[in-house]
Amino acid sequence: MAGALSPATTLRLKPLYAVRFFRNFYSSFPPKLHTNSIPAPYLCRRRRSFCSLVSAAISSGEAVEKPKFENIREFRKRLRIADIKGGSEEGLDRLGETLVVRGWVRTVRAQSSVTFIDVNDGSCLSNMQCVMASDAEGYDQVDNGLISTGASVWIEGTVVSSQGSKQKIELKVQKLVVVGKSDPSFPIQKKRVSREFLRTKAHLRPRTNTFGAVSRVRNALAYATHKFFQENGFVWVSSPIITASDCEGAGEQFCVTTLIPNSNEGGESPVNAIPTTEAGSVDWSQDFFGKRAYLTVSGQLNGETYATALSDIYTFGPTFRAENSNTSRHLAEFWMIEPELAFADLGDDMACATAYLQYVVKYVLENCIEDMDFFNTWIEKGIINRLSDVVEKNFVQLTYTDAIELLLKAKKKFDFPVKWGCDLQSEHERYITEEAFGGCPDIKAFYMRQNDDGKTVAAMDMLVPRVGELIGGSQREERLEYLEERLDNLNLNKESFWWYLDLRRYGSVPHAGFGLGFERLVQFATGIDNIRDAIPFPRTPGSAEF
Repeated sequence: MAGALSPATTLRLKPLYAVRFFRNFYSSFPPKLHTNSIPAPYLCRRRRSFCSLVSAAISSGEAVEKPKFENIREFRKRLRIADIKGGSEEGLDRLGETLVVRGWVRTVRAQSSVTFIDVNDGSCLSNMQCVMASDAEGYDQVDNGLISTGASVWIEGTVVSSQGSKQKIELKVQKLVVVGKSDPSFPIQKKRVSREFLRTKAHLRPRTNTFGAVSRVRNALAYATHKFFQENGFVWVSSPIITASDCEGAGEQFCVTTLIPNSNEGGESPVNAIPTTEAGSVDWSQDFFGKRAYLTVSGQLNGETYATALSDIYTFGPTFRAENSNTSRHLAEFWMIEPELAFADLGDDMACATAYLQYVVKYVLENCIEDMDFFNTWIEKGIINRLSDVVEKNFVQLTYTDAIELLLKAKKKFDFPVKWGCDLQSEHERYITEEAFGGCPDIKAFYMRQNDDGKTVAAMDMLVPRVGELIGGSQREERLEYLEERLDNLNLNKESFWWYLDLRRYGSVPHAGFGLGFERLVQFATGIDNIRDAIPFPRTPGSAEF
């Protein structure tokens, strides 16, 4: 019958109809009349009527109207500097308007007749230049020295055309209020300071141009990540931070335990207070979880469980590695994006990784124009062209064997010798992307699901210029006997992976996925050299400040 509802459609619409019905049902009673005061027979009659109405709608094929919510409270709307200056007119369309700006003082320049105060609220790179004459309300705060770099202010004024060349508009101040004064020792002044110094002031560095721009681009990349996967039918899954499984098999995990007394239980933590077995080893059965537990290094294994039920999922959360690598490419705490695709092979995995990277890079180029211009000028010249190539050019797909042959033929001396079977190092990866293929991204396959040749596996890494490995993925081993053999070879306890092996016992399917270190993506998109500057509060060996 034309217009008839399918069973699937019926299941979706019934709860919505119920919401609308009961909203109307309760509104038919006088105010303050609660359900426990309604005669039971009347409620029963109304419930039977409701069931009859739903049954009639289903049987007749009548479309059930979705509820309309019109009374959602509007969150406070505060005018940001980005709202004022961010349009195509750069604020000229607001000439004559009286506005309020809230933010932090970047610079103060006092002249004989006026004072220029640059204010930034973090919404964009641009400051709002506020011009204050001595007759403006609150000018005494300028005279008293309360308006200094770092102070927070509330300023009301009229938008006028700027006399300077750096901006098209400025704010003629009518009233100024100091919200929070800044001590003269404020460490970030107009003079340029190193990023190494700013890492020691991680609580204040977001107020600089560089780290404000990094934060906004990081935010845009996170938003675009969710947008890409949601638009492509993926379901976001929250994978646990605490786990008893070692996904990577590398043993570089942080242990989570309550066996060592914490600081609230006294300053001393005697070793002999840790319970032990008769053999003298730690008695993990007395720990909080009754076994050894760790901070997760990956959400992949948990993601696979939901992919075998929901088809396509992704995780996006923090992960941890206790690797003692004090380099510009490693963190102890970082964020990972890990999609998992059911009924998929390595080709599907590579296609997804390529589409994802092009999507998020395109989003940043289109929506973070001012910040990207800043990076192009001050951080990495040519970054906009490099990122545009990612969006527009085809990715090079290179097998592991071909990559090794390419490196062996290179007229370049590497610190790590190249031979078939070796793991490619960062210097090898960067040579492939930056020199061999002139800045094009590259996907190379080299590990995971065992291929028919018995020597290689169905896996890939995506290499990008300046960063090297950005994405690592594979087709997962869906065959139970192969997976059990692999666990034995790695000397991993199969009992710890009983639930993971169950996925291969009950309706196993070919599936694939990849992991992307989010901070490396931020590095790639901003040109920032050190990964410690791509995350708000870096955690590295010997450093857990802030």
